[in-house]
Amino acid sequence: MATEKALALVVRGTDWSETSRITTLFTREFGKIRALAKGGRRVNSNFDVAFDLLTVCDIVFIHKEHGGLDLLTEARMEERFPILRQNLDALYAGYYIAELLAEGTQDFDPHPVLFESARSTLRGLGRSQESTREAVMAFELVWLQELGYSPRLDACAACGSELVEPIAFSPQLGGALCSACEINAADRRPLSRIGLEAIQGLADAALSDTAMSLSFSPDTRGEVRGLLSQWVSFVLGRRPRLLGYVEGRPPPG
Repeated sequence: MATEKALALVVRGTDWSETSRITTLFTREFGKIRALAKGGRRVNSNFDVAFDLLTVCDIVFIHKEHGGLDLLTEARMEERFPILRQNLDALYAGYYIAELLAEGTQDFDPHPVLFESARSTLRGLGRSQESTREAVMAFELVWLQELGYSPRLDACAACGSELVEPIAFSPQLGGALCSACEINAADRRPLSRIGLEAIQGLADAALSDTAMSLSFSPDTRGEVRGLLSQWVSFVLGRRPRLLGYVEGRPPPG
């Protein structure tokens, strides 16, 4: 069993016993890991306060190569995001990011670009409701790209032809569709030229970490939000639990 060190973001936690805790961490070096922290609930432990959700921490863990939970031996807080405790929109956005990392990635499948995008997004949340929504959409595009599901937007995803309005979008067929191909996609939805350009702008801004400087009209934001909600739900195979909050429509109950 090898001892490893990593920089990690806490994306889920569960009490295991009166003194121990199971935590899911998305690490820069190894991707997602699930580890048991023996004694992690004790006041005086080797884990400081690093188990708070959406805390970045330096960890030491023992990797069990034949399955089962890894063993976390040390965790020290490296960074917190105070705005998450002051701004409800930012908090829900952070929870949504955690859900995508916890349930949309595989164990020990590293994505350092995705880790840095998550940390950068969390740092910038809460400046305004609009910038928070734009930042979340940009993060979703990075998440999709890193998982190999980046939508094709430069030409028809089905036939490769130039996109001439009317344009449609289909997760099933992989992106934007021309009018000739959209009839083959049961999950198609209309996509305006402005909406297409907005998504392309978000994708470019996400890679350069400037998404929060973008500003869309309410109609365009709503169109892009609806498209990404459909795309993310398609990739996960279900609708994310926190998605209603970032859409501005909290689910009932």
